[in-house]
Amino acid sequence: MTITTTELVRYCDTLLQAGRFRDYCPNGLQVEGRPEVGRIMTGVTACQALLDEAVKWKADLLLVHHGYFWKGESEAVCGIKRKRLKTLLQQDINLVAYHLPLDAHPELGNNARLAKRLGIEVDGTLEPDNPLAIGNIGSLTQSIALEQFTHRVTEALSRKPQVISGGAHPVQRVAWCTGSAERYIEQALAAGADTYISGEISEPVVHFAREAGIHYIGAGHHATERYGVQALGAHLARHFGLEHRFVDIDNPV
Repeated sequence: MTITTTELVRYCDTLLQAGRFRDYCPNGLQVEGRPEVGRIMTGVTACQALLDEAVKWKADLLLVHHGYFWKGESEAVCGIKRKRLKTLLQQDINLVAYHLPLDAHPELGNNARLAKRLGIEVDGTLEPDNPLAIGNIGSLTQSIALEQFTHRVTEALSRKPQVISGGAHPVQRVAWCTGSAERYIEQALAAGADTYISGEISEPVVHFAREAGIHYIGAGHHATERYGVQALGAHLARHFGLEHRFVDIDNPV
């Protein structure tokens, strides 16, 4: 079966409430390709390696979390940017990207899917008064030692995280935000979390975690954001009867 690109993008825009977010990049259709879609390939980032896989699989549409045209980047179409755009345009492949809208969705989003993999029961956001809040907070069914929880993260994400201990206390009340959101640790502490998970870590966060007494787990930017786009792709495949394939281009960050 096939669906028009316009209809598919309109459906995603509505599902993810894309128009409500103030983001660092355009959400939705970023590069227009063929008008009909039967095959969707998903991945975290629209790097050249993923584009090459899309060409080999003869995908009609590439759906990613990290697309193009970020605020602050050069507008010149040269070098890597030229090669990537040339690949898409020559092969007539649509590029569709959702950044913050995909982080935030309560069922298909990166944060929701990470919670499911780690066995965290979601009960709120880190910004209760913000309907578009990205970070979440929740609890484990029972408290466990930091070492045990670290093992759970490692098993769930197939990647050993970087862990900063905030003391001898166990893990019970957990806050998290996928990707590069280490500074949300302050909101996590204010919300009563004993542990905070994100993708990356910065030098000041190490000291904050130790001094504030909150565990910090840097579980990988790429690793924590693999699951939202997979869930969205699978949802679209079921809903519209399309073919879907997720390709994981390894990234150690």
